[in-house]
Amino acid sequence: MVPAEAIPELAGELRLTPGSTLLDLACGRGAYGLLIAQKAGTHLIGVDFSAQALTEAREQAARMGVSNASFRDGELTAAGLPGASVEAVICTDAIQFPDEPACAYDEIRRVLKPGGRVVLTCWEPLDRDDERLSVRVRRANLRAGLHQAGFTDVEVRDRPSWLAREHALWEETVTLAPGDDPALRSFHAEGVKSLQWTALLRRVLAVATNPE
Repeated sequence: MVPAEAIPELAGELRLTPGSTLLDLACGRGAYGLLIAQKAGTHLIGVDFSAQALTEAREQAARMGVSNASFRDGELTAAGLPGASVEAVICTDAIQFPDEPACAYDEIRRVLKPGGRVVLTCWEPLDRDDERLSVRVRRANLRAGLHQAGFTDVEVRDRPSWLAREHALWEETVTLAPGDDPALRSFHAEGVKSLQWTALLRRVLAVATNPE
């Protein structure tokens, strides 16, 4: 759900140099990491729990001609990489999913080299006591999570334009006539639900540094 025009900002905050390694944690189909690694000339490691997503990420890398990318099975809380092995980590719209969010922040710091950078995107509640939102979203607090894990230079920025784009997408989605197609019916239902939530959320981008 992160718009394409945000990618240069994400890439800039990662501060990658040619030959360094970027970890795309919970990479899904790999689009964000692949685009950033391709432009920066870095190695990419994509980690996700979904075998289907990893297959599609490898296919996408082949289509884009990105040869310095690899994809592997892993979790937000257990990437399966050695400690201090990557220069940067990106995690888009997934840091809220673990049952123990602190474990995900700790894992990101563990795999980052000293001085390495992390970029996270997520939604946070305007009111943490609003029971209309899921528990996972209500507890999302990127600033606190990064500080508690020991990161420095922590910044959390509101990105209302991202949320406005999502709202427009869901508005268009609910006008669709899904018929009997299960995928379209699911997409339509997600749109109806999401439109109820967008006014209750803030869209955030968080950046931080693993201290030297």
